[in-house]
Amino acid sequence: MRIVSLNAWGGKLHAPLIPYLAGIDADVLCLQEITRSVTVSNDWLVYRDGSHILPQRANLFSEIKAVLPAYDAFFAPTARGELFEGGTSVMSEFGLATFVRPSHPIIGQAMDFVHGDFSADGYGAHPRARNTQCLRLFDYRANRPITIAQLHGLRDLAGKGDTPARRGQADALVALIRRIWREGEPLVVCGDFNVLPDSEMFGALAELGLTDLVTSRGHTDTRTSHYAKEGRYADYMLVTSNINVAAFDVVEEPEVSDHRALLLEIS
Repeated sequence: MRIVSLNAWGGKLHAPLIPYLAGIDADVLCLQEITRSVTVSNDWLVYRDGSHILPQRANLFSEIKAVLPAYDAFFAPTARGELFEGGTSVMSEFGLATFVRPSHPIIGQAMDFVHGDFSADGYGAHPRARNTQCLRLFDYRANRPITIAQLHGLRDLAGKGDTPARRGQADALVALIRRIWREGEPLVVCGDFNVLPDSEMFGALAELGLTDLVTSRGHTDTRTSHYAKEGRYADYMLVTSNINVAAFDVVEEPEVSDHRALLLEIS
């Protein structure tokens, strides 16, 4: 089984991103920062948050569905907020998406907020709401279930250090996983956590028997050349000890976002 996690950056690097996702041959594709604008016909919109201005694909979720037509696709928005089509304000949804090859049937699922709640009329103040998608699949080849959860961790303007909100997010994440996951079965948790490797989030996840593959295998950078700030950790993939890791990579090339993709092969 091949599991890929990537913060897609709203599709800003659309030209390399779409063929990469189409060709990566993932069984499960966990994506963060996915857009869907159901009333917009333009391909591009613009996100504005003070001095932060970022081009966004208007309907990235639909574009990925179009190149992965055989996959089961799940979109989970955190909010519907304001983007701009030229000088016109339009509403666009933003959140997580998971794509699953249908050879791995979904036998349990949960999606809920781990910080805040859905907002239909704006993205809200920072730190903004965050949710988690959690799917329990059956792996016919291994003849056993496996649970995969993904998260886009809350962003704090003060940085990536621990806060009460982040501790609450970690506790809510563990509780959500426990709704679906059966103890003793394989478990994978991945995503853009927006925390540093010494975060207390990893202590909370260790209670589920999870170990991070990024830090434990010596990777020190999960960002690409499109990210110019200090602090090169953001993305993580954790597994339980009953998962046989055939290969794991923090993908340097091609650069399809300001985040690198995480690629896990399970044998």
